[in-house]
Amino acid sequence: MDKFISQKNLENFNEDFKKNPSNLIARNAVTSNGINAAARNFDANATNQFGFSIDIEAGEVCNQKQSGRCWMFAAYNVMRLEIMNKLNIKNMELSQNYPLFFDKLERSNYFLENILDTLDEELDSRIVHYLLQDPVGDGGQWDMFRSIVEKYGVVPKELMPETKVSSATTELRAYLTKKLRQFACELRTAHKAGEDMSKLRVRKEVMMNTVYRMLTISLGEPPKKFTWETRDKDNNFIKIKDITPVEFFNQYVGWNLDDYVTVINAPTKDKPYGKTYTVSMLGTVKNGKYPVKYLNLPMEDLKTLTIKQLKDGKAVWFGSDVGQFSNREEGLLTLDAYNVSNLFDTDFPMTKEQRLDYCESLMTHAMVITGVDLDENDRPIRWKVENSWGKDRGKDGFYVMSDEWFEEYAYQILLDRKYFTDEQAKQFDLEPIVLKPWDPMGSLA
Repeated sequence: MDKFISQKNLENFNEDFKKNPSNLIARNAVTSNGINAAARNFDANATNQFGFSIDIEAGEVCNQKQSGRCWMFAAYNVMRLEIMNKLNIKNMELSQNYPLFFDKLERSNYFLENILDTLDEELDSRIVHYLLQDPVGDGGQWDMFRSIVEKYGVVPKELMPETKVSSATTELRAYLTKKLRQFACELRTAHKAGEDMSKLRVRKEVMMNTVYRMLTISLGEPPKKFTWETRDKDNNFIKIKDITPVEFFNQYVGWNLDDYVTVINAPTKDKPYGKTYTVSMLGTVKNGKYPVKYLNLPMEDLKTLTIKQLKDGKAVWFGSDVGQFSNREEGLLTLDAYNVSNLFDTDFPMTKEQRLDYCESLMTHAMVITGVDLDENDRPIRWKVENSWGKDRGKDGFYVMSDEWFEEYAYQILLDRKYFTDEQAKQFDLEPIVLKPWDPMGSLA
C-alpha cells in the first residue's frame, strides 16, 4: 500500500467487508448494543464459576465511588480483617477519607520538592513535563500507602467519614492541580530572578499552608486522638478510649510494616528477574521510611507466593490492568469474557512483554484476592477477588478471575516477606535499580 489511502483502497476495503455476511450481522449488533455487549460470551459464566477450595471470609464490600482510591481501599480491606479477627466483630471499615487527606498533603509537598530539585531543567524538558502532567492524582502503590500509615496511622470510618468531595474527587484534584502548577511557576520564576533556596523554602511553606486549608475545607480535619465504640459478634460492647491513629494501627492491625513488601511480574528485557527496582520521583512522603521498591519475579512465583499467604488465611492485595477483558456486571476477569476476535475477525496476539513495551497495558487498579480454587496438583484454576466498586457489581461485589487472566494482566502483589524463599529474600534486599519516572512499572493503581 502507498503512503496515502486512495479511492481504490476504500473500494477494495468496502468490497471485502461486504463479501462476508457475518460482518453485516456484527455491524448491526454492535451499532445497536456496543462492542462488549455484542461480543459477550454467554458460556463464560459456566466456565468461571464462583467456587473456591480456599475462601477467606472478608468484610462487606466497600465502594470507592467516583474516586481513584482503589489502592487505599484494597489495602484497608486486607488490614481490617486483622481488626475484625482481634475484636471478634462481623464487619468494620477504616476511614478511606483519612489517608486521602494525608496523601494529597504529602503528595503536594513531594511535588513541590521535585520542582525545587529540577529548577535548572528547561521548562520543555521531559522530566518537568512529566512532573506537571499529573501532580496530585488519586492513584498510588503499596509503598506510598505504607509510608502514610507509618507516619499517620489509621482510624475507623466513623471518626473521619466520607464527604461529598472524598467520594467524588474530580473537583478537588482539579483545584489542587491548578494551584500546584501555579506554585511551580512561581518557584521557577523566583529562581530565575535570583532568589536563593532559603527564600524559596519560605515560599513553599506558605504554599503548603494553602494546600492544608483547601484539604481541610474539602475533607474535614483528621482526628489526632479518638474514642471508638462498637459491638462484637456476641453483642458485647467495645469501647477503645483516647487512642491515637498510630497507636490504633499498632495495637489492632498489628502489622510490622517492614515485613509487607511487593513483588512484580514485568517480563521485559530491561528488567531481569531476581532484581529489585524503584522508580525515580515516585512517592508520597518525602524522605519517608518506605521508598517504592519491588522484586521482579516470574509469574509462577507470584502465584506460589499468593497461594502460600491465602493458605494462612491472609488476603492478598494485588494490582492489575482491570479494563482488559473484564465484565463488571457479571464479575468476570477472564480472557473468554468476550468473543471480540470472532466479532471483528481479527486476533489480538500481543504477549505480556509486548503489551508493556508498546503501552498497551500497565497496572490500573488494585483489588484483593480472598480465595483460590486449586486442582488435585495444587495448581490454581481461578481466583476470588474482592473489589471496591460496591455490591451491585459482580456477585455482591466479588469477582472471579481466571488463572489465565491473572497471568496476563496482574502485575503486582503485596505479601508478608516470610513467604519468600531464602533466595527471594536475598534478592529483595538487593539495592534497587532506578527506573525512569515514566516506566510502566511506575503506573499508579
